[in-house]
Amino acid sequence: MNEIEYSAERKITPAQFIDILSRSGLAERRPVSDRGRIATMLDHADLLCTAWADDNLVGVARSVTDFAYSCYLSDLAVDRAFQGTGIGTELIRLTQSQLHPKALIVLLSAPQAAEYYPKIGMTQHHSAWVAPASPPIPGSPP
Repeated sequence: MNEIEYSAERKITPAQFIDILSRSGLAERRPVSDRGRIATMLDHADLLCTAWADDNLVGVARSVTDFAYSCYLSDLAVDRAFQGTGIGTELIRLTQSQLHPKALIVLLSAPQAAEYYPKIGMTQHHSAWVAPASPPIPGSPP
């Protein structure tokens, strides 16, 4: 297997992001048919860590963070052909290395990956809440 190179500085294109999402199995849970939305996801990510085998993108960790208190790791995608080789764990480590030492990484797991995170030392939080942007949460403004 090729040596894997990791980067917290290397940018990727929307096409590369869509491709790795597809090769990882995350495409079914991401808006890959909306290239503009994918581009916006990349443009507004605060931290993008990548894994490369030669010039082939084989993994990505895309995060939204304040770098000091919390980091939402919104996408962790590893090419199926490279899963089980430690790339996902190393991408999380690289993400951690870019944050304050006391910052927390938070993520929502894809159902098929839920058993992976405890194996690498992450703990499950008992409550997480989500709301779509539309319709708005009911109620009147203060």
